[in-house]
Amino acid sequence: MDERATKKVVIDAGHGGSDPGTIANGITEKEYTLKISDYIHNRLDEMGVPNEMSRTDDISLDSNDRPKKIQSFYGNGNDVIVVSNHINAGSGDGAEIIYSLRNNDTFSSKIAKELEQAGQNVRKYYQRRLPSNPAKDYYYIMRDTPNNETVIIEYGFADSNGDDVSQIKNNWQDLAEAATKAIVEYAGGKYIAPMGSNYYTVQKGDKIFMGNNGYKLYEFKPFKSDIMI
Repeated sequence: MDERATKKVVIDAGHGGSDPGTIANGITEKEYTLKISDYIHNRLDEMGVPNEMSRTDDISLDSNDRPKKIQSFYGNGNDVIVVSNHINAGSGDGAEIIYSLRNNDTFSSKIAKELEQAGQNVRKYYQRRLPSNPAKDYYYIMRDTPNNETVIIEYGFADSNGDDVSQIKNNWQDLAEAATKAIVEYAGGKYIAPMGSNYYTVQKGDKIFMGNNGYKLYEFKPFKSDIMI
């Protein structure tokens, strides 16, 4: 079975340069979106999923430059996924995923599921329309990447009164890995979890170290089906 990805991915680190995005509780959005995007980029490389980043350092990309940069890599086809990473503001708590009017919710709901499994609550996944023209998407990143499947992931609220601040600061890699898993599987690739993570699916013949302090070697012997641990 061919498990190479059938879709290409552009990872967009929101904000950057003179535009810091949200700043609250020691969290600067442009810094975390770049860290998350770089993490996803490296993991996709490991699994052979074609991908590029809209920015790889702290540069400014305005509303004209960003879509052009995104589409400069793989063009305007519907075989291109655009994932725009953000940190929210507004004193809420939990992740949100916004998907384009031209697409269904299959990809966004998959992202939501993986974020929940990583320990983050998900407020909603939804579409948002431009008030002046409800036939168009509210966000320019969607309007100006027509045909691409573009989603915005808000990983949590920097100004949350709940646990988002801790989640973003301490567990951002878990959240990035959750997004990675959704991206790889939706793109048609084979997801391989990092060893030692909570995502690893035990396979026949695997040997697992378990226990505290003193480690003991166990060899996995499956029953009738694989077991997720």
